[in-house]
Amino acid sequence: MPRIEMNDNSLCRIGVFYDGSYFTYARNYFYHERELGWLEFRPLQALLETFIRSREQGYNHYRVVYSAWFQGMFSSRKAEPRQLKNERNLLHDLMHAGIEPKYMPMPLAGGGEKGSDVALAVDAMQIGLSGKIDIAVLVTGDADFVPLARALMKEGIRVMGAYFEYEDNGHKSFINERLAKVCNYTLNINDAQRDRELRALFKGPFRRPDEKRVQTFPISVSPPFVD
Repeated sequence: MPRIEMNDNSLCRIGVFYDGSYFTYARNYFYHERELGWLEFRPLQALLETFIRSREQGYNHYRVVYSAWFQGMFSSRKAEPRQLKNERNLLHDLMHAGIEPKYMPMPLAGGGEKGSDVALAVDAMQIGLSGKIDIAVLVTGDADFVPLARALMKEGIRVMGAYFEYEDNGHKSFINERLAKVCNYTLNINDAQRDRELRALFKGPFRRPDEKRVQTFPISVSPPFVD
């Protein structure tokens, strides 16, 4: 890899913030319904870098320099053995991709996932205010992140919304219209397979393991889309 000479415009620094539950639904959809394979993080982030290169001019290099995953997690007492195995597999995937896993404990008495959205927003603001990124990529479709997008842009951080859009056999995902409008630009990851420049990169993130790895999610978590 060539050495990057640092100057004001040499490197476009990208931070990626994953809404874990939203991403997990999409990951299962692509594997089980579309049968494309298991969606991996490193090639996906390469796709994001390429897309941002087409939108942000004046840099020599484009790199994801920070990424983090936010999701609720059951205690071992509440989780089934298969769920524990799936969570361990996910942790390995995140570590290999250099993504920091940041879990919030699920309430023992039920009531759904709590605190993950707030944790993502706080982390994104801290990273943004520290001057470590130029672009914040929010991998989500949730309108709850509209105030975060606006706050980041006030600090000079451009915001990209990366999302999945599909409605198929009872599975549905999209980006809330308010979030899409407030972002500087958005990427419907599904559309990448129809884009001449991104088509090859779209297939890159999918791998077919020898054995299906079923990624489950807490049954108390609401579907990752909003009216």
